[in-house]
Amino acid sequence: MDLRGHGATQVQCDDFSTETMSRDVANVVQACYGETPPLMVLIGHGVGGAIAVHAASSMLLPTIVGLVAIDVVEGSAMEVLHSMQNFLRGRPKSFKSMVHAIEWSVKSGQIQNLESARVSVVGQIKKCEVDKDVLLEPASLVVDVVVEGNEEFHEQRQLNDKENTTPEGGISDNQSVYNWRIDLSKAEKYWDGWFRGTSNLFLSCNLPKLRLLAGVDCLDRDLTIAQMQGKFMMQLLPPCGHAVQEDQPDKVADAVTSFLLRHKFAESRKDNQSSPLPFTQ
Repeated sequence: MDLRGHGATQVQCDDFSTETMSRDVANVVQACYGETPPLMVLIGHGVGGAIAVHAASSMLLPTIVGLVAIDVVEGSAMEVLHSMQNFLRGRPKSFKSMVHAIEWSVKSGQIQNLESARVSVVGQIKKCEVDKDVLLEPASLVVDVVVEGNEEFHEQRQLNDKENTTPEGGISDNQSVYNWRIDLSKAEKYWDGWFRGTSNLFLSCNLPKLRLLAGVDCLDRDLTIAQMQGKFMMQLLPPCGHAVQEDQPDKVADAVTSFLLRHKFAESRKDNQSSPLPFTQ
């Protein structure tokens, strides 16, 4: 599901607190299934993983039977928050086209899988009409990057550039640019609440639990001890970045499949030839 402020979801207020977004999850489930929702496994990545932990621990969804958190760890997340504003200021404010946005996400290493970037970046930015004088200002920071060796991107990029020029070769009065759909800097007051205490909340959920990580160095002390005690299942999926499910979609699918089969949440199809990955127990 789209969290509020993401994708095509529109809300009347910018309340990104864990309580509100956890209620959003419960409300979506109720809207889809009514008062008697089926058994479900809640899966979330990053901030979504933190919201999944909060939703599961708050008992808003009594039919949850399993919890999967992808690359979200309280300790490392709290450390990153100190430099988050610098990261936001350092990334482009806008893009000439959707293709340029996808190119930047791969070129910068935000996403390592081009095919995945073509899917996920679409929901992160929105098309805006701006005056040409605004575009000419250096502060607009319209990027110009290329994914080397990708002829399809070169061709699509040329088409985008033609759309933003007049027949005489000049700049159109009104050009389209793509801006970030959500202004994360405005949600700064909620950042701490997203992650603080999530390790204990995750461990306190009396459910089968799976944690997928890009690297073992992400684990904090509480999770390391609990993992050694076998209190949850864990799978490391290097080499990849923070967008684990995008960089390694097949391996994430296999890991989730193994989790579902191990706890008998699902049955294997006879034509399923995939071999589940081993877990670190």
